[in-house]
Amino acid sequence: MTTGREKPMPSAAGARHARLTAGRAIVGRLSWGLADQAASSMTNFAVGIYVARSLGLAAFGVFSLAWVTYGVVLSVSRGVATDPLVVRFSGVSDASWRGAVARSSGSALGVGAAIGAVCLVVGLAVGGPVGPAFACLGVILPGLLLQDAWRYAFFAAGTGRKAFVNDLVWGVALVPAMVVAARVGSVAAFVLAWGASAAVAAVAGCLQSGIRPQLTGAREWIREHRDLGYRYLVENVSTSGASQLRAFGLGAIVGVSAVGVVRGAELLLGPFLAVLMGLSLVTVAEAARVLRQAPHRLGRFCLLLGGGQAAAALLWGGALLLMPDRAGELVLGDVWHAASELIVPATLGVAGAGLGTGAAAGLRALAAARRSLRSQLFASACYVIGGLGGAAVAGTVGSAWGVAAATLSSSAVWWLQLRSALRERHQNPNREVRTP
Repeated sequence: MTTGREKPMPSAAGARHARLTAGRAIVGRLSWGLADQAASSMTNFAVGIYVARSLGLAAFGVFSLAWVTYGVVLSVSRGVATDPLVVRFSGVSDASWRGAVARSSGSALGVGAAIGAVCLVVGLAVGGPVGPAFACLGVILPGLLLQDAWRYAFFAAGTGRKAFVNDLVWGVALVPAMVVAARVGSVAAFVLAWGASAAVAAVAGCLQSGIRPQLTGAREWIREHRDLGYRYLVENVSTSGASQLRAFGLGAIVGVSAVGVVRGAELLLGPFLAVLMGLSLVTVAEAARVLRQAPHRLGRFCLLLGGGQAAAALLWGGALLLMPDRAGELVLGDVWHAASELIVPATLGVAGAGLGTGAAAGLRALAAARRSLRSQLFASACYVIGGLGGAAVAGTVGSAWGVAAATLSSSAVWWLQLRSALRERHQNPNREVRTP
């Protein structure tokens, strides 16, 4: 017999309905994440293909150096500005989210302005074929980083459709910008076109959210979240920094054209590389929700996430192997023949990275920043050693195989760290996982 104050026990049917509703909500948010990443992939793919066909192998190599440098700066912004936002402000109240987003986006804008000024000065001082590209990169960095910050903010709020729309705005703005750049015919013009279209999307993000970035709140934001931000900063920079070291090292060992060949192979696997680059937009937020609602399901969620990506990468790589040369030349032009030799090792590398990303999302959700940092430092060291060691032994192809071996090995380390973190979480369920 129950009293009026007692809550009735949920029925099995009611619990099943609740699980199905929660599952549909997760699938819906992930679907918007996939749609947004598809739009982002198409944008990146279109830029790379257009530049490769318009400028040729050597100039494409210069553009690729600017691209990987942007990746390093983006990692700095994500580490101190937007990664803490996704971990700590996913699924919170609207008022809390809006205040956090204003300071987080202001931090991203500040990072872009500060590092952009450095790139501008260095580019003007260096000169030659590389200098103008880096000077233009310095000009466009604030817009690029602010656009990325809006994507993080929308996914933290569970409104991935807004991130999708924002990337569509960037893609639409990119079309006339690329046409103008092609008429100019220089690397600097393409860099400016790429960044100017991103700035349009950044302004659109302000209108979508109704929030203005607060540059004055950047210092407060970084100070409040320094326990996560500094470790994520080192982790992210080690990732992109390893890519940059490999790119510049490969250019020194083999030649700048080799950088263009590697970038061409990456473009062939572009959809998956773009997903990996911005994966925390969706998966960390979802993993954080799973942790709050059903902690015992986090390991399974991460395994399905990583395994699904690895399987998809292998299927895509198999399809690329069947692509006729005429189709490849249509896509990459003169870059195709050299890039096609890297399809197998590049596919294995992306599959390994995809598998590891599932574990990385779980560590981020658990706020196990020290474990995450250890795993990433190991992975980055293996990446540089494998990439440059392989280049010294067997040129561009050797570098690709070295990177594939490094990525597959480091994936195992990510999963070992996640297993340990989940064990600690089970023993101390009310505390964030921290390691000594």
